[in-house]
Amino acid sequence: MERKFHSATDVLQQFAPFFVLGKCKKKEISFELLAVHWLENVKLRIKESSYVKYYNLVQNHILPELGKYPATSLTTDLVEQFVQQKLHTGRRDGKGGLSEKTVKDILTVLKEICIYAAHWDIEIPCHFELIKIRSADPRIQVLSREEQLKLEQFLLNDDSLIKLGVLLSLFMGIRLGEVCALKRRDILYNEKILCVRATMQRIQDLSRESQKKTKIVITEPKSSSSNRDIPIPPFLFKRLEILKDIPEEAYILTGSTSYFIEPRTLENILKKYLRECHIEEVNYHVLRHTFATRCMENGFDAKSLSEILGHANVNITLNRYVHSSMEQKRRNMDKLERVG
Repeated sequence: MERKFHSATDVLQQFAPFFVLGKCKKKEISFELLAVHWLENVKLRIKESSYVKYYNLVQNHILPELGKYPATSLTTDLVEQFVQQKLHTGRRDGKGGLSEKTVKDILTVLKEICIYAAHWDIEIPCHFELIKIRSADPRIQVLSREEQLKLEQFLLNDDSLIKLGVLLSLFMGIRLGEVCALKRRDILYNEKILCVRATMQRIQDLSRESQKKTKIVITEPKSSSSNRDIPIPPFLFKRLEILKDIPEEAYILTGSTSYFIEPRTLENILKKYLRECHIEEVNYHVLRHTFATRCMENGFDAKSLSEILGHANVNITLNRYVHSSMEQKRRNMDKLERVG
């Protein structure tokens, strides 16, 4: 984006003349101006982390390619060509295309901008329902039983609070940001329940007065279904009892009210643990995949697992997080017998 608007007043001053002069003038409005106006509007209604994500998609991908066009000239063909370009050569470093997920996110933002345009009686001719992005089956990683056993033994060999946090992800499916945000108050000792009510992440700092490029924010989890209460397995409950006497506002990973471990740091610590266990390095989210897979192998019903993971519906759990191991497939096949 060549031009940045830093306040709603700046945006409105640029946007208003098109509406004072009526419908004919609206045809001349650039997609850049419309997108920036949408960003200012949506900023008031979403979490800061979501705004930063949308801002970067608009700034880095949408406006360099589409910003120069009049909004009313955004046809289906033009957007389709844009999508294909992003899939094949869309990376800013010139090393290939963007991921399907990123391109889908970009397409979602484009749709939202066009819906917003309709409220101003600006007709954008693109039919988004005709634009399809073929999804490739992602390679989902899960720790094997042997790898999980090695990691378990390593994590249980001392009373480290950081190792306890990793155990919570491996045996309760807690997300990386959620583990980092957990505090002593989230452990209900009488009920033996862990409450997930917050997530931590590092985001770009867009404020003009900031001296740093990024900052840590702690917010509600990614969706309402992610606010959840999870029964604590007995062996983990015993480990959590070491935190019983620390302040309510202390972070579980540190035992301190003023010092926390951020997600990027915990991700690197896990990789260090895996190296010490002679296990191939994987990202932190693999612990969550592993938890979901082991639960289904042990006969969990899908509805309970979905609520434990904090998913909006069961289909997300079954399609995205549950992966049958070869051992599980073999056990199921071994149940078959001849009819006659």
